[in-house]
Amino acid sequence: MAAVVRTWAIIAAAVMLAVQLCAGEASCSIWSSAGPVVHRGSSFKVFCTFRCKCKGSMNSGHPPTPQSHKELNSTTIYKHIVNITKNLTYSCECDCSAFLDPCGLDISSGYPPDIPQNVSCFYNVRNNEGGDVVCFWNRVRHTYLRDSSVLWVRPVYRNHTVGLVTYNVSSKRTDVSSASLHVSSLVKLISVWVQVQNQLGSAVSNIVNHALSDIAVPMSPALDRPECSSRECIIRVNQSVVTQHLQIQYKAEAQTWTAFPVSGVQRSLVQVQSIISLEPSRLYHFRARTGFSTNLWSQWSSVVSSWTQEEAPARELDVWYTEPVSDFKSLRVYWKVANISIARGKIIDYKVRVYSQSSGLVFSANISANARSYSVPFCTNCEVTVWACNSKGLSPPARITTQRTKGLYECCQDIKIKAGNHSVTISWRNPEAAPKHAAYVVEWYPQGLQLEELRWVRLNRNVNCAVLTGVKHFECYEGAVCAVYDDSSVSRTRFTGVAIVESAPTAGPSVQEQVEENKVKVTWMEIKREQRGGCITSYTIYIENNSGDQWAYPIPTSDRAYTLTDLSPAGYRLWMTASTAKGEGPAGQKVKFFIHEETKLPFIVTAVVSVIALCLLCLFWRSSAKQRLWVFFGYIIPDDVPDPANSKWAKDCIQEKGKMKLSLQPHDCSVTKEEEPILVDVEELPEQNKEACTPISFSQQLLPQTSLIQITEPDTLLYPPTTYIKSFSQDSESSNHTQTSLDTNTPVDYLASHIQESMNEEQEDEDEDFPEMESFFPSYNISVVPLDFGGKLTLDAVKINGSDFFQNNNF
Repeated sequence: MAAVVRTWAIIAAAVMLAVQLCAGEASCSIWSSAGPVVHRGSSFKVFCTFRCKCKGSMNSGHPPTPQSHKELNSTTIYKHIVNITKNLTYSCECDCSAFLDPCGLDISSGYPPDIPQNVSCFYNVRNNEGGDVVCFWNRVRHTYLRDSSVLWVRPVYRNHTVGLVTYNVSSKRTDVSSASLHVSSLVKLISVWVQVQNQLGSAVSNIVNHALSDIAVPMSPALDRPECSSRECIIRVNQSVVTQHLQIQYKAEAQTWTAFPVSGVQRSLVQVQSIISLEPSRLYHFRARTGFSTNLWSQWSSVVSSWTQEEAPARELDVWYTEPVSDFKSLRVYWKVANISIARGKIIDYKVRVYSQSSGLVFSANISANARSYSVPFCTNCEVTVWACNSKGLSPPARITTQRTKGLYECCQDIKIKAGNHSVTISWRNPEAAPKHAAYVVEWYPQGLQLEELRWVRLNRNVNCAVLTGVKHFECYEGAVCAVYDDSSVSRTRFTGVAIVESAPTAGPSVQEQVEENKVKVTWMEIKREQRGGCITSYTIYIENNSGDQWAYPIPTSDRAYTLTDLSPAGYRLWMTASTAKGEGPAGQKVKFFIHEETKLPFIVTAVVSVIALCLLCLFWRSSAKQRLWVFFGYIIPDDVPDPANSKWAKDCIQEKGKMKLSLQPHDCSVTKEEEPILVDVEELPEQNKEACTPISFSQQLLPQTSLIQITEPDTLLYPPTTYIKSFSQDSESSNHTQTSLDTNTPVDYLASHIQESMNEEQEDEDEDFPEMESFFPSYNISVVPLDFGGKLTLDAVKINGSDFFQNNNF
């Protein structure tokens, strides 16, 4: 029984604890001496009283921050708040029980409302049955509290009044508050006032009386889509009530509103007005408003828009030209895009024509609307005409006359250039002796991009200065001042080196070297445009040898090659830099090269060759020496051997069916003992698998010293390859040699006995004139000796190699 009682006691305690926790019982109570809402700038005290004796604490803000406080008694503490300027939150807690929550207080600070100012109303007439009255008033200052406003209205119907009508206004923290109410057309007068209140107080405005006819304004009109031609748009204005005044405004893109004067307002709900003096091909925006006789205007209507139609372009294009440097057969014509007031529509394409008075039409083409230039054939005194074309027609023609002659007079003098931060001003002076001109044209372009980015401005003849716009920073420009004369001739005075903001180059040129003896040819390319930093004023070539000695060579900007001369033999490093008016840039790519020692071998070879040539020239001066040299070189460089099949002997052989007659003219070939002939023995060595020619019979007209042996062999080959043994005997006592040579394709000469005899006679005559030359050019006597052949006698079988005659001879 005791155990049961104990169990129920525990359950009851747990339930009580759970109830206490769910109820969130606080450990203290907190309050302010001035209440939860206080006036900003006031002072008051905040008190905390605890349920038990403990050491309490006070916190403020989020997250809670401990605050200094004072003790009023054993269970109460407080804090004195001075000049409060914002909303605050305070909390207190105690450690007497872990199950009790801390207590807290939110204090709001603000101001009581001020009296509403400038109460005014207007009456929006919706239709003939009534409308809406809208009233506005100003709140003097923000109270920082939640305000509630009430609009009080007392309407007057003809001669009697009706009780008060109130309209609650939601609290909006704005400087201007408003309220709207619907009234009948029977209401003639209204009296209105405004009451505003919050937790710190309330305020009431003065009563304002209005006659609805005095504050009546029409509703905003509605506009139909305008119907436009090229110069006029028709506007239809729809109203809810008949008004006495109408106002219409219009504007094009990026323009301000322009009021169109309306006269003769129609007494109807629909007003039709025509807006004139508009520009072709423009997008126009329109709006309108209406008013009663009280000059109170409605709100502006919604904006409607429409395009006016196109017209043919109004004026000719601004045309200029330039002559390509590398092409003298064409001319590049440029034109500017016409603005919308001149184009009067969307340009579809351009038409370019070249016409000659002498030959008629030279060239004609339609160019894309995106093009800004075109190359046309050049012809002297031809007329180039350019038109712009839209959907309504062509523009007036823009003409230029092509002439290569630049004019006889200088265009201008004393060109002065003044650079600003975003533009360049150019001024000049007219030469006194110059003829009158029609206009000036100032052209400019980035250096090296004349064809791609040419810009120009056309000026009156009395203007002597121009402002160049669109000039980029860190870019170098050049151009010319051009005078255009009445005869279409043009004279130019050029200017260069124009830049507004510059810096030193960010890179150096890349070089290539070519070494020739003690010279080096250096070539380079221009620095990339984005790395130049402005106008390049000079280049500098640096070279450094292995010893560390360094040389610098300044180079003009127009050069792209330079040759370094008289360099000493050594190893070198070479690089280049570029400079602008702001300084010198970094070094470019460094290259290495070597200058080698000069060798004297070419001079020695030249001297030796010169001596030999002089000797040969002296030898050729005498006819006898020249003859021997020709003979000598004839053996060294043999002549071409003619085809034996075309010889007279071969033809006789064919006619005699295998028999050849060899005959010589009779002559005296007696040989003395002192002049023994050179015997040449030709012996055919037998070879296997070779066939001989048919038997040949020789004529008895041969010399007695020559004996032939006829050998019959199979008749197969007319010119069989044969191996010979040749024996030579010459005048020298120690020159008895026998040589064997194999068959070769080298052609040789054949000498008949009468030819040999005449050669011997000439040699004897020359020996008498030049006996000293015998040791240098030995004489050979070649006589016809008996030849023993194993087969048919052919020219191939009697080959004689003349080069053997000069072997083993001492000169």
